[in-house]
Amino acid sequence: MKYGTITIEKKEYVMLKRFLHLSGYHRDITFKKSIKKLSEELSFAKICDHEEMPVDVIRFNSVVTITANSGWAKEFQLVTPKDSDLKNNKVSILTPMGAAVIGYAEGDTILWEFPTGEQQLTVSRVEQKNSQIDINVLL
Repeated sequence: MKYGTITIEKKEYVMLKRFLHLSGYHRDITFKKSIKKLSEELSFAKICDHEEMPVDVIRFNSVVTITANSGWAKEFQLVTPKDSDLKNNKVSILTPMGAAVIGYAEGDTILWEFPTGEQQLTVSRVEQKNSQIDINVLL
């Protein structure tokens, strides 16, 4: 990992913790595994002020390109659950893919469990889009 651990902005960290707390009642096993792994990673995360966030770290509203060791590539924007729109490549943080990538940096490799099995992913590109969020509006 480029920064040693996942890196999360303070307001986004608070929002993630709230989402994770509220999502603990989901029945899907893969979803539960993703949420559990993200919760564990957050316990070791580097928490930064907005001004200190590296520009190559995946956060809310980042546009991300992921490549898998199996050969496929996917570009999407990481968004809050209410903004999720798969037809427009907007992936919720509470999906296995969203939970897998948050806090990782361009060039990082991620091993994550998806419904189709474990995948090794590489963060090929990160582009920031309006990373300022108001957690009170979103929750």
